[in-house]
This record gives sequence, structure tokens and C-alpha cells, in this order.
Amino acid sequence: MSKILIRGAKVLGGEPLDVLIDGDTIAAVGTGLPAEGAEVVEADGKVLLPGLVDLHTHLREPGREDSETVLTGTRAAASGGFTAVFAMANTFPVADTAGVVEQVYRLGQQHGYCDVQPIGAVTVGLEGKKLAELGAMHESAAGVTVFSDDGKCVDDAVIMRRALEYVKAFGGVVAQHAQEPRLTEGAQMNEGVVSAELGLGGWPAVAEESIIARDVLLAEHVGSRVHICHLSTAGSVEIVRWAKSRGIDVTAEVTPHHLLLTDELVRTYNPVFKVNPPLRTEKDVMALREALADGTIDIVATDHAPHPHEDKDCEWAAAAMGMVGLETALSVVQQTMVETGLLDWAGVADRMSAKPARIGGATGHGRPVSEGEPANLTLVDTAYRGDVDPAGFASRSRNTPYEGRELPGRVTHTWLRGKATLVDGKLA
Repeated sequence: MSKILIRGAKVLGGEPLDVLIDGDTIAAVGTGLPAEGAEVVEADGKVLLPGLVDLHTHLREPGREDSETVLTGTRAAASGGFTAVFAMANTFPVADTAGVVEQVYRLGQQHGYCDVQPIGAVTVGLEGKKLAELGAMHESAAGVTVFSDDGKCVDDAVIMRRALEYVKAFGGVVAQHAQEPRLTEGAQMNEGVVSAELGLGGWPAVAEESIIARDVLLAEHVGSRVHICHLSTAGSVEIVRWAKSRGIDVTAEVTPHHLLLTDELVRTYNPVFKVNPPLRTEKDVMALREALADGTIDIVATDHAPHPHEDKDCEWAAAAMGMVGLETALSVVQQTMVETGLLDWAGVADRMSAKPARIGGATGHGRPVSEGEPANLTLVDTAYRGDVDPAGFASRSRNTPYEGRELPGRVTHTWLRGKATLVDGKLA
């Protein structure tokens, strides 16, 4: 059935309205819309948002299909309310050529649970020594506009400058993993009181902040765009705030886990809390929330980083860094930002759909919920409360830091261009 009537949904958290989908487009928004010839979804006051867009996802394919594939990752995305994800380049082989990014792009098209936009590597093999085929990746069928060596920092200032100059020619953006490598050798967690007490190698805030400071100045010098991945410290917030006040073209993202969790959790020695950048202090968490609310931080991005069981079920020092996040992201944002009064649902739609789509150039996503717009939508039961059970995840991996934790909200439906990918909480 090509027509769907979503009845009584709170569009962006407002008053209940009916939304009629006809084919791949929103045909009408109003009250008392006729249901003739349409499949009816009773929203019962659930919140209707534009489909979420994640600018920072690790799908692992090609090369690490034991932890995730494009199919399982996009199924996880649909379960979390996402209609588009940007797939990071640290695959095997690295997505540093037109051939690899096209492979990932076509896998996304083939599976159809959400749109997949590959991110191209900045340097060949993520080695930080030679620029990758940025132009060829942009001109490929994948149309790459975002480039990142995420997982590694582009620490060479000359290489970073050249990358910024190169992408400027076609309106691209370099997304930097801000981590000064010499300052984080052997680091296991945030450097501070807890690391000193536990005797674990510390990861100082200045390792992130020094790279951000350098790169916003480079972006200003070149007149190009730079995006800061997974910003995690109060000091980083101040640098980005200063750069924006100066008119520098910088955007920044924060992960859900950095909005909620602190380095105190490392006292458990549970490697599920080991992540890059590391969990920081309560002071940092509060600064990140305020910065997301006031727009200093532009977006929420999951940094969904799946790992197989054996890479996490081991001693802390040997464990891989990262945690899955696509299926819990909206719930964490509801708890940390909406229920604290820092953002309303229109603000969530801005930070998790409109702005990430704009930064990444995801055409057709992040659009208003209004007549004539693409029917990329997600319906959220905001009254739901439940404990996180990774056994029910669509992701191939289970390395969530929220297992057994009660979180609010549950995505019940997701539509990609009018086609249901999630119905009543179950994948279509």
C-alpha cells in the first residue's frame, strides 16, 4: 500500500497532527485527514521526527564482517530511527579509493534499511603520510564530501592543510579525530584523579584540545571547512566557541555516551567503558550538554563502534576501544537533553537530523515534516521506559555500555522515502 496515514502524532513534540504519506513523499499534514485507501498507523501522541542522520558510524565492511556489516549496521540504524548514516573509512581495505567507497555505497543501496554515505580517508591507508584520492572519491558514484582518518588523527599540520585546501575546491569537509598521538602513547583512560588512583595510563584533555586549536586556525587560514569528531572536553568546547565567534567555518559533534557517562565507570575495569576519546569527568559532561544546547556543538553523532565478543571480553589493557550506539542514541539524548530541559524535540530534530544532513550534504534528509517533503520519518514512544537488553539488538555486536540500564523512549516506526523499515519496534 503506497499511502500511509500517521494519525495523532506530535510533530516535533507539538500538538497532535495527522501526517499522510503518499509514495515517497509527505502529501499532507493537518487534523482530521481522510484515511481512505491508506494504511493507518495510530500514533497516540507519540513524537514524530524527521529521520535521524548519523554523521559518524562504523559499519566495518569490508574486512571486519565479524563485528558488523552494512546490512546489520543499517538494520541497527533503522531500529534507532536513522534513515541515513555516514560510514567511516577505517575498513580493511581502507576506504581511500573510489573503488572501496563505491562498494560501501552500493551495499547500502542493495540492503535498503537506510541510506549509506561513505566517508573517504584523508590519507592513504590512514597512515597520515600522503593524501588519498580525495577528488576521485568525490567524483565517484558515492559522491564523497566528508573525509576523515577517524580512529587516527591527521597529526601532520602540512597534510591537514593540504587536505583542507583540496576539499575546498568542491565544498567538502575534513572531519578530524583530534588526538595528539605523542601525548596519548599508552593511554588507557582520561587523565585525572581516577586514572591516578587506578594506575592506568592517562589521556590528557590537552591532547584533544591542542589539535582542535591548530585545526580551526588552519581552517581559517585556508578558508575551508573543518568538522571536529566526538568532542569530549570542556576545554574543547571553549576553543570551538571562540572559533565560531571569530567566524571560522567549524562544526563539532558529541556522542551520546559522552553526554551521559563519566570516567568513574572505569573503576569497574569493565572494558565496555573503554572508548576513544575516553569517558571524561562530570564537569566535562555538563559542559558538553550546555554546548549542545546553545549550538556551540552542532550535532549528536553516535560513533557506533561494534566489536566482536572476544575483543571486549578480556582484560582492560588488551580490549578494543569503542561501543555500539545506533540503537540507544535517541534514548540517551532524551534522558540527558530533553528530560533535563536543555532541548525540546524540535532541538533534537535539529541536532540529530537537519544539521548532520546539512554538514554531510545528505540530500533529502533532515527536511521539515511538511507537505511535499521526502517521507523520511521516525516515530518515538517517549513515554516508554525499559532496561537495555543487547540480546535484542539488530547490530552484530553487543558492546553497549548501557546493558541493564533503564533508558527512556523507544523508536516504534521508521520510514525511508515512505517505505517502512521498522514497524511496531520490529524490522520490516
